[in-house]
Amino acid sequence: MGESYYSQATEAPVTSFDLSLRPPAFSEFCGQEKIKERLLLMVEAARQRGDVLDHVLLSGPPGLGKTTLANIIANAVGRRIHTTSGPQIEKAGDLAGILTSVEKGDVLFIDEIHRLHPAIEEYLYPAMEDFRLDIIIDQGPNARSIQLNLPKFTLVGATTRAGMLTGPLRSRFGLVNRLDYYSAEELCRIIHRSAGLLDVPIVEEGAKEIALRSRGTPRVANSLLRWVRDFAQVKADGVISASVAEDALGMIDIDEDGLDEMDKRLLEALIFKFAGGPVGLSSLAVALGEDASTLEDVHEPFLIMQGFMKRTPRGRVAMPSAYEKIGAPVPSGSQGMLW
Repeated sequence: MGESYYSQATEAPVTSFDLSLRPPAFSEFCGQEKIKERLLLMVEAARQRGDVLDHVLLSGPPGLGKTTLANIIANAVGRRIHTTSGPQIEKAGDLAGILTSVEKGDVLFIDEIHRLHPAIEEYLYPAMEDFRLDIIIDQGPNARSIQLNLPKFTLVGATTRAGMLTGPLRSRFGLVNRLDYYSAEELCRIIHRSAGLLDVPIVEEGAKEIALRSRGTPRVANSLLRWVRDFAQVKADGVISASVAEDALGMIDIDEDGLDEMDKRLLEALIFKFAGGPVGLSSLAVALGEDASTLEDVHEPFLIMQGFMKRTPRGRVAMPSAYEKIGAPVPSGSQGMLW
């Protein structure tokens, strides 16, 4: 069973195409205005004190710009960024190797920080608070501890599952920010900027058509722009108009509401196989032949945001708009009580 377009767009590794479109400074970063304002204030305050920027946690769904903001922070303080992810740090020696390469004021970016092993977290606490690392050498009666002093650095953590972070780790961040989905207007500005960098002619209506189907996510918007660019080059005159964008996105089964084939299959399964719910995530995943985490991280947030479904203590429930979307009669009686 193939992945949906949005699964591929949000879960695929970052490519050179993605890197070429990343804004290098806060002034070029569109959206997340409150977060930008806080980060700019922190950067300026640290600069005036001659101090190192405090640790920052960025949370939110994939594709909203957490990695981009980490790089912008490093650029703003004029220091190097060292990038890793929670699953890559398997043992204390891995963490020690990274931290001992960090210089004063550098930014250490840990993506998927919620996936750090608990034992690694214990080593990270003194590194964040006191800028020291306590390493245990050998085992048993020969075990001994070595303390390494570290230069002051800034840890920027990113997570798509803020609820999975432990309390002690979360409390050690000076600023916790949750990135929200982008408005269509913000995505239009991002698409115009990306089109300019790619030297792709695009009209305002074409940008709006892509923005409305981008699920509030810049990474998806840029991925769709790349596809529409190729479509316009082969099937049209190279200019992205509203009709060209509509035809291009229809070719990959993304409708006017931004739903792809897997979104519609999820709603159909919820309504026809489970009578509109409530139903558990694992049961939905089995019925669709899809990974539960993909449904939860990629598809459900947008469907909930658009009012097609909701989560309840008993499971997932289809909303009236979902029935209307797939052309099924809206039930009444006991099912309506769940809304």
